[in-house]
Amino acid sequence: MPAGANRRLRSLIMIPAGMPLAGSYDPLVVALSAVIAVAASYAALDLAGRVAAGKGWSFATWLTCGSLTMGVGIWSMHFTGMLAFSLPVPMTYYWPTVVLSYAVAVVAAALALYVASRNQMSSARAVGSGVVMGCGITALHYMCMMAMRMAADYHFDFLLVALSVVLAIAFSYSALRLAFHFRDAKEEVAWRKLCGACVMGTAICAMHYTGMTATSFTSSGAEPDLSHLVTVSSLGTTGIIIVTLLVLGFAILSSVVDRRFHAQALELALAQTKVELARLGRATSLGELATSIAHEINQPIGAVANSASACLRWLAAQPPNLEEAQIAAARTVREATRAGEVITRIRALLRNEPPTKERLDLDEVIREVLTLAGDEIEKGRIVVKTALAADAPAVLGDRVQLQQVILNLITNAIAAMISVEDRPRELRIETAADCGTVQVSVQDTGVGLGHEDVEQLFRPFFTTKRGGIGMGLSISRSIIEAHGGRLWAASRSGRGAVFQFSLPIADGAA
Repeated sequence: MPAGANRRLRSLIMIPAGMPLAGSYDPLVVALSAVIAVAASYAALDLAGRVAAGKGWSFATWLTCGSLTMGVGIWSMHFTGMLAFSLPVPMTYYWPTVVLSYAVAVVAAALALYVASRNQMSSARAVGSGVVMGCGITALHYMCMMAMRMAADYHFDFLLVALSVVLAIAFSYSALRLAFHFRDAKEEVAWRKLCGACVMGTAICAMHYTGMTATSFTSSGAEPDLSHLVTVSSLGTTGIIIVTLLVLGFAILSSVVDRRFHAQALELALAQTKVELARLGRATSLGELATSIAHEINQPIGAVANSASACLRWLAAQPPNLEEAQIAAARTVREATRAGEVITRIRALLRNEPPTKERLDLDEVIREVLTLAGDEIEKGRIVVKTALAADAPAVLGDRVQLQQVILNLITNAIAAMISVEDRPRELRIETAADCGTVQVSVQDTGVGLGHEDVEQLFRPFFTTKRGGIGMGLSISRSIIEAHGGRLWAASRSGRGAVFQFSLPIADGAA
């Protein structure tokens, strides 16, 4: 300390020893200390999110920089609060203790950020960390007081000291909870974070000024130790406040920028993921489409092969049965034509064209399909019974698509009855008009359906048939629904299954 200042300090010590000293506060500096407390609290809430989001070196960097920055805020608030206080005797500060108090603030900030960045915060962890952090902040406050050098002695009201410790622990616990809660907060709830920072800042100020109130001063006749002292002028106080606010502002700005970059990186990753999912979706759709086409073409192609084989057998007979061969050849042509019509319908579907609808008699369509399935019915030794309503109204639909649906239901029924030996193999097809719709029912005496099967039958790739691919019923339901109808299934108590669909009658049909 300069010799002139030393002399001025000695000349001012003229108050009798033991005289109580009344302190006073600079209201502006007190208000600025509160601003620092709120800014430090907001920075803590913001930095906790960046520490939690960091991995590896990013975590260590944000934890270190955040601890140093928060340490500046916590220490500066307490030291500014000390500078706002004045006594009628000159006051200086022992700078090694002041530096040590900043180190304590950094350790307390590091503990807070580390605890708030964990994946979970149990009550025990929050309470334990709050106690440790509160004790650290209390130590910081009273270390700043111990750094004071003046011609006066200080005395403590231990009840108020205990209250300041309780406030410090309560503040620390609340700060940890708030930091953990707001660490992932989005920008639209920033005002909530600001409210939390105001609460935390108020708690910090309450703890500091409670600790100051717990202290009383009396004049001392002894001269203070004047080594390693620093005197902080009004300009120095202003400099500390400005630098602290700049550091906290830079920390908050860095956190906002890093959050924005992190959000943009996540958006880019999400966009890349969407592109990849779209590519996979297209590949899956192409696979499903190929499976669907193969399933729909397989039936008429199989019928063509069967009819052509029958034609060859009739021609190879001795003598050749030309009449049967001609019938088989005609059936071959008819099935080949149907295969071409199926392909035409698929092409129209890919072009998003509506199906070609016309007024149809469903009874007539069912008879056509029974003719197409004649060979399969004969091979399976199936007894077909029909109850077709002669007065059923016409429906509006695509003949080929409805043939596909009915043929699929019939072939499924035949497959379900092939393995049944303990009961007659009976296929029953009924039609009826009901409430503005025509209802078709296809019943079999096969193995039946389980309750869980009924719920999943119409899902793509679900099948109960050995060697099946599970697309027929899914396609059939989509066709019926495209016609404004409904397709459903039910079990017949262990004696087969029934599949039913309904279609709205055509306008003007009686």
